Amino acid sequence: MQDIPPQDKSGDAKPHRSLFERLTALIAPEPDSRAELLTILQDAHERHLIDADALAMIEGVFQVSELSARDIMVPRAQMDVVDISKPIAEWMPMVLETAHSRFPAVDGERDNVVGILMAKDLLRYYAEESFDVRQMLRSAVFIPESKRLNVLLSEFRAKHNHMAVVVDEYGGVAGLITIEDVLEQIVGDIEDEYDFDEEEDNILAIKAGEHGPRWRVKALTEITQFNEELGTEIFSADVDTLGGFVTNHLARMPHKGEIVDIGNLRFEVLRADARQIHVLLVEKLPATTADETLDS
Repeated sequence: MQDIPPQDKSGDAKPHRSLFERLTALIAPEPDSRAELLTILQDAHERHLIDADALAMIEGVFQVSELSARDIMVPRAQMDVVDISKPIAEWMPMVLETAHSRFPAVDGERDNVVGILMAKDLLRYYAEESFDVRQMLRSAVFIPESKRLNVLLSEFRAKHNHMAVVVDEYGGVAGLITIEDVLEQIVGDIEDEYDFDEEEDNILAIKAGEHGPRWRVKALTEITQFNEELGTEIFSADVDTLGGFVTNHLARMPHKGEIVDIGNLRFEVLRADARQIHVLLVEKLPATTADETLDS
């Protein structure tokens, strides 16, 4: 005799499960852990039930709940800040070169963050004779290094913030994190109008740095193309791309903002997620600096 579905107080029957769903529950019980659930999802991908992008996003969601702000923040030393104690003309070239939409504003030193400056507000600098940059600052949000990314993302959405300053246990500035940094852990690299055009070159020459010429390079650039355009002679028998070359050298996945010297080249990870590097800043080092790197 067929069982009659139990009813709730309103008299409505509970949703009826199909025979297939009931058989599946008997054969493959619900996963008991996150690892088991991921294994099931990976198996579903192998059987073409979900595509690779969907699987990567689901894995990214799980990872966000395990990571904290310190894991993906831009380190203090790599932060692009404006020092409002100095004349605007001194830091305006940096604003134009980096093309960020927001900048932490400091007053004399990096630990003294006094607000967030929107790049669009600087348009008034060219239109108003009595422009006061301090009046243009928005309130800064400060979070601890231990803040979980899933909690931070919820706060970003609820309070309509896009940037937070990460502080250590002593109240000093440890780094910077944006909503884009968090979302990239889920959906991968997010490109904007200042990123590479997919149809154009993989290597873009930018303003020379302290040690020499610099380039922004897509991590998927072939090593052979990189050598041809920069006149270098890097080689790897294990990988084909520049991102793979850097990752292989470190024997681990580098973090955003991390810098590694290999021979006479300095690689800085500009964009990366938990799965791969996306964009690198490459700088040629003088021979003396390169020699010191090799000796160490």
